[in-house]
Amino acid sequence: MGPGNNTQISGFLLMGLSNKPELQLPIFGLFISMYLITVFGNLLIILAVSSDSHLHNHMYFFLANLSFADICFTSTITPKMLVNIQTHSKVITYTGCISQICFSLLFASWEDFLLAVMAYDRFVAICHPLHYRVIMNPHLCGLLVLVSWIMSVLNSLLQSLMVLQLSFCSEVEIPHFFCELHQMIQLACSDTFLNDTVIYVSTVLLACGPLTGILYSYSKIVSSICRISSAQGKYKALSTCASHLSVVSLFYCTVLGVYLSSAATQSSHGSAVASVMYTVVTPMLNPFIYSLRNKDIKEALIRFLRRVTIKGTIVLVVKKCLGCRAQSHDF
Repeated sequence: MGPGNNTQISGFLLMGLSNKPELQLPIFGLFISMYLITVFGNLLIILAVSSDSHLHNHMYFFLANLSFADICFTSTITPKMLVNIQTHSKVITYTGCISQICFSLLFASWEDFLLAVMAYDRFVAICHPLHYRVIMNPHLCGLLVLVSWIMSVLNSLLQSLMVLQLSFCSEVEIPHFFCELHQMIQLACSDTFLNDTVIYVSTVLLACGPLTGILYSYSKIVSSICRISSAQGKYKALSTCASHLSVVSLFYCTVLGVYLSSAATQSSHGSAVASVMYTVVTPMLNPFIYSLRNKDIKEALIRFLRRVTIKGTIVLVVKKCLGCRAQSHDF
């Protein structure tokens, strides 16, 4: 593979978290467990919100979208890692790598925007409660989600197209468990100044922008809560924000921790291990945070599971009755 044309690169090698053979099985077991918990946990949130009329409001509409983004984000990364461990292979195709970059950026950016939108929803609910239904009407909620999606798509397409313009040399080993954008750019043997500039600008606009909105919303929320005279009123207002604030803190602290640790240690392996937090652990914990800290979600999940159990029991009884009838006809 010589330099000069990126079409000569047929694939890359994902080095993963460890090269030690004795650690592959524990890593596989750990990651498949976390992936299944992530998918089923977030799927339960989506099913509970969509099937329970008590949760048909704006806050839970955004939560369902956040759970969908979590499922898609972790599904972009984890399955390929599990397949590589199972098949004892490190190869990912050039197309697969670009696709992984595109979709991981898409859903990570979308989650970032959704967290900002949810912060704005809480700001309106607490600071302007009398006008909440007027301001946060279904049209605006749908528009906010749509704009967040469009911005995320444009960002992921731009970053992916910029990577497509790069040329890669013979060094195709990615010291990571997925095709991370920064790691890919470091492998290029062509000039990456434009790529680095685009990454910097998009980080400022698409990461710092939503974070600034979140911090502004919560500064206003805290100010409004401080003006509430009763302790019970303060607790009720804070409880509506607790789950979202926990998820925001987890998301930004893990992402910030990854980049600070990689900058401090200059270790690609250390960065890969730290990336597990925001790519796998955070999407897994989000359903627990919302279900454990939210009474409405807990009650909706109980009702949903009860309905599923009852339906399953009815189906089994009907099948058993049909089986008994078939046997009686045979006699």
